[in-house]
Amino acid sequence: MTGQRGDGREAGGAGDGVRDAGEPRGRPVREEEARAWEELVGTARRTVADGLVVGTSGNVSVRVGDTVLVTPSGVPYDRLGPRDVTGVDLAGRQVLGGLVPTSELPMHLAVYRTTGARAVVHTHAVHATAVSTLVDELPLIHYMAAALGGPVRVARYATYGTDELAENMLRALDGRTGCLLQNHGTVTHGTTLAQAYDRTAQLEWMCRVWLTASSVPALSPRLLTVDQVAEAGERLRGYGRRD
Repeated sequence: MTGQRGDGREAGGAGDGVRDAGEPRGRPVREEEARAWEELVGTARRTVADGLVVGTSGNVSVRVGDTVLVTPSGVPYDRLGPRDVTGVDLAGRQVLGGLVPTSELPMHLAVYRTTGARAVVHTHAVHATAVSTLVDELPLIHYMAAALGGPVRVARYATYGTDELAENMLRALDGRTGCLLQNHGTVTHGTTLAQAYDRTAQLEWMCRVWLTASSVPALSPRLLTVDQVAEAGERLRGYGRRD
């Protein structure tokens, strides 16, 4: 296990892959990437403030062109600044920054390679993680499942940071914008960081509602049908629009 420097960053031994944030790597950061990084850091900090992660667990990414900006491994989000921009290409080669990208990079890249997503949020949200240990699919407790594409599946367990986990996640995400990871947490994606984060929050809320309703002795929660959720999805597509 690596130690901690005075600034809160990991200070490992030689050859452990941890680099100093001030050590330049790759090309200069473009203006659009700098703006996206600022938003990414804000979103990562929000996952902590809202109780969706503890410490440096979970991770956030955003795609800018063919570059994926991603939270680095082992760095507290409140200590990330403009000089800490961390980015890779779609093959996973680091092109920006001197910090090691998150260990969950395979999951993020798998989403970008197979969908039109521009942002991914991964958390260890308490209620969602609890549900992931109980069922193979979140019961249809609320129509907001439609905002994620339908019934939310649970990806089979695999060790974090592995290609196997990324593959299991993709199967659970088929036709969806969010899923649960068994004994692990959540993954959602969207066209913006705000949308991906909102989907994470909605998923955690639905899991909490189901757990709460299921805990009432001698009663079982009434569930919606797939058709009812699909109907709600049609209405949600026009939500907030003015013709």
